[in-house]
Amino acid sequence: MESVSKIRLWILQEGRSIRSVARATGLSRNTIKKYLKDDNPPSYQRQAPPSRHKLCDGFDTRLQELFEQDQKRPRRERRTAVRLYEQLVSEGYTGSYSPVQRFVRDLKRAGAGSGEAFIPLHFAAGDALQFDWSEERVV
Repeated sequence: MESVSKIRLWILQEGRSIRSVARATGLSRNTIKKYLKDDNPPSYQRQAPPSRHKLCDGFDTRLQELFEQDQKRPRRERRTAVRLYEQLVSEGYTGSYSPVQRFVRDLKRAGAGSGEAFIPLHFAAGDALQFDWSEERVV
């Protein structure tokens, strides 16, 4: 924490008093004394482990299956995260949309390694004509 190191610098190296530093920072003198006693800056300690969402009740594997099925479809026929959520709800999912949306986003990012490529073609003027409306995926 930047303020702890600044407080320690003011008192230990510049020789300022605890009271003047307390006035300058707006912290209590007890807090400043605690910062001086402790060599390590204060850090956050989690009280309880983070709670898991309802997606972990077997629906994460089902959602992954649905997503992989959609990846085999043409791009325009793929389902959005909302449609995948509606599919899960019809199968008994009782959770909210947010975990589904985050899970789909993470799946998309994981599969984003194979990007689309553009290969420019150069011809002499009037030599050739290129006309292409297809979508291609490069692995």
